[in-house]
Amino acid sequence: MGAESTAVADVTAAAPSCAGKPMRADARRNYDKLLAAGREEFTTKGANASLEEIARRAGVGVGTLYRHFPNRHALLEAVYVEEVQALCRSAADYADAAPWEALTGWFGRFIDYVATKHALTEEMLTTMTKDAPVFRTCHDAIFGAGEPLLERAKAAGVVRPDVEFSEAIALVSGVMMVRNATPEQKKRVLAVALDGLRYGAPG
Repeated sequence: MGAESTAVADVTAAAPSCAGKPMRADARRNYDKLLAAGREEFTTKGANASLEEIARRAGVGVGTLYRHFPNRHALLEAVYVEEVQALCRSAADYADAAPWEALTGWFGRFIDYVATKHALTEEMLTTMTKDAPVFRTCHDAIFGAGEPLLERAKAAGVVRPDVEFSEAIALVSGVMMVRNATPEQKKRVLAVALDGLRYGAPG
């Protein structure tokens, strides 16, 4: 099992509301549609997101939503965990890429995750603390998926050897917090910031 697979398994285990219980095909489709609709609604409207609107977006009744998610928090947590799982799975997409392209490509996925994460965690933190098990496990899973990409880049000599993954994550997260910048401007700043990881690299 690769690092990204282990990370996904660990995240799933951390959230009972998202644990992989066997579902009929139609129930699984409804569950996935609710997650997608929830992601869109929570990301765009935050605390103003409506469960009724999420059900409408997903094309199901409110009763179906509550069968899968007994309350608002359960849906929030499920969407959050699914975002982390998707981010961890995406590390495998770069298995055959050159080390630098793999690292920067995955960080490109990470910035998409950060945008959704802020919208979700802001509301989740109204009912739980930052050291809740789901947050700790998701944090560890992200490191488990992304850190090997940094280590591979360091081993290839394309990243300075003293960079820690926590520093790289802080760098990318900081760029995403720039106010009044368009997505294109943030990507430009991110590219410049990531180039700093190469300063002092061997060769």
